[in-house]
Amino acid sequence: MTDVGLLSPGAHRGAPCTDDTAVLQALLDVEAAWVAAQVDAGLAPAAAAAAAAAAARAADYDVADLALRAEGGGNPVIPLLADYRHRLGELDPDAVRYVHRGLTSQDVMDTALMLVVRRAAEPLVRDLAAAAAALARLADEHRGSVQAARTLTQHALPSTFGLKAATWLAGLQDLEADLAGLRTPPAAYGGAAGTLAGSLALFDGAPDAGERAVELARHWAGRLGLELPPHVWHTTRRPVLRAAETFGAVCAGLGRIANDVLLLSRPELGELREPAAEGRGVSSAMPQKQNPVLSVLLKRTALSAPQLVAQLHVAAALSVDERPDGSWHSEWSALRELARLAVAAASHAAELTRGLTVDTVRMRANLEASGPGVLAERISAVLAPVLPPAEGATGRQRVQAVVRRHATDRAGMLEALVRLAAGAVLPDGTPVDAGLVERLLDPAGYLGANDLLIDRVLERHRRAANDRPSTPAPGAGA
Repeated sequence: MTDVGLLSPGAHRGAPCTDDTAVLQALLDVEAAWVAAQVDAGLAPAAAAAAAAAAARAADYDVADLALRAEGGGNPVIPLLADYRHRLGELDPDAVRYVHRGLTSQDVMDTALMLVVRRAAEPLVRDLAAAAAALARLADEHRGSVQAARTLTQHALPSTFGLKAATWLAGLQDLEADLAGLRTPPAAYGGAAGTLAGSLALFDGAPDAGERAVELARHWAGRLGLELPPHVWHTTRRPVLRAAETFGAVCAGLGRIANDVLLLSRPELGELREPAAEGRGVSSAMPQKQNPVLSVLLKRTALSAPQLVAQLHVAAALSVDERPDGSWHSEWSALRELARLAVAAASHAAELTRGLTVDTVRMRANLEASGPGVLAERISAVLAPVLPPAEGATGRQRVQAVVRRHATDRAGMLEALVRLAAGAVLPDGTPVDAGLVERLLDPAGYLGANDLLIDRVLERHRRAANDRPSTPAPGAGA
């Protein structure tokens, strides 16, 4: 049985840190780090840690064979331990006795999956930072590029593409705290039944055995670049849910960007265009087409992720006793697939945003094609208060009647409004003449707090860029 991502186009971008080989390496690193932690705690000789690390190379193991044999015990740790002990015995027979003692399969499996999460976070965060930098550039460059804001699919008010890009960026910024959690997820420790009995036994009845057992777990977590949680979480699955929800939120945030690109790149709108690449966007039957494939794959991912997050919530809700009977097992593939999709999506988003082409002429033309009706709010706010009631209609009603009548006719609306407001004066003494009405009909003059809103997002981006660590997270493995 082989899964190379044939039905998940683009997901290969997330495979190096999430595929079966990556999971196998994480399992081996977890076992080797446990031996090293025993060295740190004075329970094993230094030579054992060196041998344990040397035996922990995924390339030396048959991952397909391990997958077949995992059926016997219901998890891959059991057959892997047999092979790992055999391999280690060839290097240092004495070191074998330090392997896995005090642990249980769930400690290793959960910790390895958290290690996969941490390793997936590295390219994920890097590519999201690249996408954020590209969006910041677009927001600043296009703060004056007027386009139609659309609500419920219809033109609503004038806006700018710069503000749209800033809004996309803000969506990624809202994930920053969650993404930080992916860099240091917790190790899982507890032993056979979550009591740490096996770890305590390593300290031969010492009065402080409990504290020393926890310290041993701390050494282990530190070796892996993970946190030591304050409790055993065998059946308290919040660490899994937290990682899954972050991956899912990343997929949703990037899907939101993809939806806008897909809409605005339709030929009849033509406001945006994806970056071109050899062989990308081709059609098997229509060679003239250039499909927005990056956005299509981002949307695919955004639609796929929620079901995986839901699966993990169901599994957490069905945890029972001191090790779940099936719900735990159902987590593994769902969490791994979420990580793979999120990493691939971040890579797609970085490429999309860096190469996005913005057609400001089409944006302006599409806005103007809808007519001056999109400025109804502004026209009414300025003119209605200075027009007296007439023929049973308020000043607002009189303005609205003109706007409705000439919603798509700029020249007609200009003439009608000048005639309607003849002799009127604004509160500051400005007469309502053709020049003033012309300004009211200019979309660029009604952009709200466009610059302020963009600047706030960009300032947040600058702070985050300055605060971002320049070195990778500690503990790359055993």
